[in-house]
Amino acid sequence: MSHFDEKAGVVTANTPWGSWSQTIEEVVINVPVEKGLRSRDVKCDIKPNAISLSVRGKEIFKGHLYGTILTTESVWTLEDQQLVRVALVKSNREAKNCWKSLLKEQFEMDPWTLMQTEKKMALEKFQRQHPGFDFSGADISGNYVDGGAPDI
Repeated sequence: MSHFDEKAGVVTANTPWGSWSQTIEEVVINVPVEKGLRSRDVKCDIKPNAISLSVRGKEIFKGHLYGTILTTESVWTLEDQQLVRVALVKSNREAKNCWKSLLKEQFEMDPWTLMQTEKKMALEKFQRQHPGFDFSGADISGNYVDGGAPDI
């Protein structure tokens, strides 16, 4: 993975339990939890088309993912005993594969966040096609219909 994300920043979608964001390659879920949590208190079930997360027996979310993921490359971690982070690796890694929601019909991005995410993913694609240039501060305009980033 390039350093594009670090330079360009991350566009996050806020949820009642935390936030989620995405790149061309992955979806990252962040769930802040009470400090002192232990990994044994977390149950995260990751499947190619579904996910569930429970903390101390309380369900945080559960449902069918917006897209398909590679379970063998997807992981969850507990950071500093206060943040559960789930990294899901997308099976379709194209700029046009922008998830509109984390789960089908749940935790949808608002229109502005979706547009910013689509732009960022299009720039990420362009950065990969032209690795010698820095596009992290660039802005693009285009027609973003049905969650698809334009081909550039």
